[in-house]
Amino acid sequence: MQTYYYVLGSRKFLIEEEPLEEVLRERARNYQEQEKELDFWLVQQPAFLEVPEMAEIKAKCPQPAVAIISTNKQVVIWLKLRLEYVLTGEFQAPTASIPDPLASLATAS
Repeated sequence: MQTYYYVLGSRKFLIEEEPLEEVLRERARNYQEQEKELDFWLVQQPAFLEVPEMAEIKAKCPQPAVAIISTNKQVVIWLKLRLEYVLTGEFQAPTASIPDPLASLATAS
């Protein structure tokens, strides 16, 4: 089992209002310079929010939500400082309730 850390915000805020693409590109470039494998992912409408133990977190975040999920806690701390108006937390996966930590409920359009 792995601990996953997340930054969570509304799609409108993170995708439309914040320069999220630029922030993630900056982080990816930093990883490339350090020859480090990426350990963060952008997930629209993350499925982990649907489990009962996440109901309180989901209720605090305008929907549809977007999460940046990482196995590296420092990435989430860095993103929280860059983005400000987001929720952060962690969860364990895979579990019976969260079999795929990166699963999305978004449908392809």
